[in-house]
Amino acid sequence: MAATYTISDLAREFDLTTRAMRFYEDMGLLQPERTGPGGRTRLYSARDRTRLRLTLRAKRLGLSLAEAKSIIDLYDSPRDTGVQLQKFLDVLASHRQQLEEQMADLQANLDEIREHEKEARALLTRLERPTKGRNAA
Repeated sequence: MAATYTISDLAREFDLTTRAMRFYEDMGLLQPERTGPGGRTRLYSARDRTRLRLTLRAKRLGLSLAEAKSIIDLYDSPRDTGVQLQKFLDVLASHRQQLEEQMADLQANLDEIREHEKEARALLTRLERPTKGRNAA
C-alpha cells in the first residue's frame, strides 16, 4: 500500500500551517485525494509530499510559486529530461540575474550611505573642534 499523509502530517513535517497547505493546493501544486463525508478529508500521496518539498526548496531559492509550479509540472510530464533541465536552468539564470541586479543596487545604496556617513562625521568633527578649543582657553 502506498504511503499517504494527512494535511496535519505534512504541515508538521515541513513546519507549515494547514492554511499554507490549502493555499498550495489552490495553486495546483498539490492534489490530494478527497475522502470522507463531503470530501473534507485530504489524503496526500508520496508524490504530493515530494512536490511540497520541491516547492519549499524553490521558495528558498527565491522563485515565485508560479515558477516553482511550472518547473515541478515538467517533472510530472512525459517529456525529455533535457527539456526539463533546460527550463530549470533558464528559470535559475533569470532569477540569478535579478538577484545580481538587486545586489548591485544594494551595494550602490550602501556605498552612498557610507559616503554620507563619512561627510557627516567630517562635519561633526569640524563643529566639535571650535567648542573644544574655546573650552581650553
